[in-house]
Amino acid sequence: MTSLQGVLGRLLSIIRSGWTRLSEVFRGPVHAVVNSEAQPLGQDLDVLAENNNILNLDLPDIPTSDLEAPSVKWLLETSTDPEVFLAAARLVPQVEWPLDVDVSDMLHQLFDILRSCVDIQGYIIPSLKEKASACAMALIHLYYGCVLQAYPDDGDFIVHGRPDFDVLLDIFPGMYTADRTVCSTTMNFCQPDGNTWHISWSEVCPDSVPEWLSHVLPYHFVTGRVNEDIENLAIKVMSKLLSSPSPSSLSDQILANCIILACVMVGAQVDKKAIVRIDKSSALPLLSESLLVQFQKALWAWDGGELDNDRTGVVRRTWKLLDIICRIVELARYSYRPLFHTMRNLDVCKKIYSRARSSEQNDASALLAALRNALHFTLAAASISRDPAQVWNRLFGEALSYSPEDIDWIVDYFDFIYYDDHEAAYDVLLLLGSMGVCCSPAKQHLFIERLIACMDSNMPLHLRHAALRAAHSAQEQIASIDAIDDARLRDTVLTKLSPAILSVLCPHPVTTPTNDDLNLFSNYDRDLCYLELVCALARNPDWHPHLSGDCHIDRCISMIPRYCNSESPTQHAFYIACILLQIIPEQTSITTLDSVAKQQWRDVMRSAWDDPPYTINNACCFKPLLVLVDGTKKYMQIASKSDLDQLIRNVDEFVETLERNMQEEMGLEIQDSEQVEGIIIAAKELRTAASKMLERFGR
Repeated sequence: MTSLQGVLGRLLSIIRSGWTRLSEVFRGPVHAVVNSEAQPLGQDLDVLAENNNILNLDLPDIPTSDLEAPSVKWLLETSTDPEVFLAAARLVPQVEWPLDVDVSDMLHQLFDILRSCVDIQGYIIPSLKEKASACAMALIHLYYGCVLQAYPDDGDFIVHGRPDFDVLLDIFPGMYTADRTVCSTTMNFCQPDGNTWHISWSEVCPDSVPEWLSHVLPYHFVTGRVNEDIENLAIKVMSKLLSSPSPSSLSDQILANCIILACVMVGAQVDKKAIVRIDKSSALPLLSESLLVQFQKALWAWDGGELDNDRTGVVRRTWKLLDIICRIVELARYSYRPLFHTMRNLDVCKKIYSRARSSEQNDASALLAALRNALHFTLAAASISRDPAQVWNRLFGEALSYSPEDIDWIVDYFDFIYYDDHEAAYDVLLLLGSMGVCCSPAKQHLFIERLIACMDSNMPLHLRHAALRAAHSAQEQIASIDAIDDARLRDTVLTKLSPAILSVLCPHPVTTPTNDDLNLFSNYDRDLCYLELVCALARNPDWHPHLSGDCHIDRCISMIPRYCNSESPTQHAFYIACILLQIIPEQTSITTLDSVAKQQWRDVMRSAWDDPPYTINNACCFKPLLVLVDGTKKYMQIASKSDLDQLIRNVDEFVETLERNMQEEMGLEIQDSEQVEGIIIAAKELRTAASKMLERFGR
């Protein structure tokens, strides 16, 4: 008796928590999938390859004592309280049902109760609608597990001696909308001879319907019970779930369901025990990586060719899923490691582009759509986010082996689509900006012209930002204007690109920003990207008249109050100082630029040493560092005693860090090593000069 009371107490606890957890879902006929905290999990991709595409999710076993299924089963079979029975039935899709739990009696019982809710004409009695929905949902949920457990064998699971399809066909006509969707999907699961039963899908179905379908649709693909309607339904379900206005509201559990559904659709094999688990969120990293690997294989296999030889249908199905897979990997980008096959993926994109340009108009349109998604996938696989807020992220870690000519086709594609397809142009600019790739001299003029066009004030803001980021990536080529043989290109770069760059920051320089567009004028990461670019341009005297005449210097000076503040050190101050010092290198007067007050100069020179770049792997920083050292020597006379004291401490820290980095870095190029040593020597000389000047303050 005590044991029975304990079980009943636990059941009531389950039901109470279920009522709280499912209060919203109880208003509809189908339950949502429970979310739980995801536990990080990783597995080397090499292991996946060795497993011959069998995806082991390595989900932890649930202790028998923690299983709620036996308690819910007992309650359904014994309870005489209608409310308790209804609550228990609604809990069925919410709890784990291991394959070794015998639910055959439950199926018979639930079907009998469901039949009792139907009138003589075969329609659900309105007053019993909730009970019928709960029983139908529980019956179908358990039925999927029975079929999977018996696979590859078949059987009559609901009513002995009657085909399951016929049993469901009896109750289907009287069901309401959401239940009809669930039932018609299941009828395709048990349809004899692989025939198709029309799936009743309605956009007004509650969210709980596609959420539950995302859990059971993999059963179809694992058992091979798939037809075109099921494929299309899977795509609809994932599209609906992944198209939430607020991506952050998408639970890890639902995202994991979508990924495992996409995985089995593109050929991954998954263990039965993993398929039936309600909570697969702990396997999210592994699922994401598996989807990337599987799709990448299909990308390489197809590369825009014909699908007639695709006997399994996996490649064809993959390309139907292309847009969804891109959405999945974007949402799951923090759950997987990037795949370093970017150049091979780009080779495939190049083949698709080549076929698109040589195809008839209809074929070209379809191939260009595929290319857009293939390029989108290439970005996602390399962990390059399309989020406009992430456009300023630095170069990613893949070491690329390519020649400039390998990139020329991307410039041609950019030219082909930039005006009509802003999203595809955005992807191209993200790729060029994030990878640091440059085209051959033959395509430079075209690239610069299209870059300028994308910076135009009529273009979307995120596209203009991506164009600025791409210009930053190509800063060495743009700065070396004297090395460009094409006089027309030199003129374009100097006269058109220069004002276009500034227009990205100040679309209308004469206007005062409102609260709504302050981000256009004071974006931290954007401004740093801009200053790094202008600093590179300032190294070449040919650029100086244009940087002054096109108001870049005025823009830099306007940033002094924001970024040259010792209370909030930023690297912006370093670049502002280097820009101004390079524009007037031959001047020694502190009043050379009338618009820069003495106090502003003090702020600039003091703040520039608060956060200088310490990298010894980026030769682009060597010249600015020497410029800052030499410039500081010139303008130390305007420094206060406290400024000198702080300068000495900052220079000491700078030298110590560079020397430590030199010792830790192996394989540094001899030329780079010599330049770093030269910077260290110059900084030590500056420190000595500052110390002597500080001593004079004490006299």
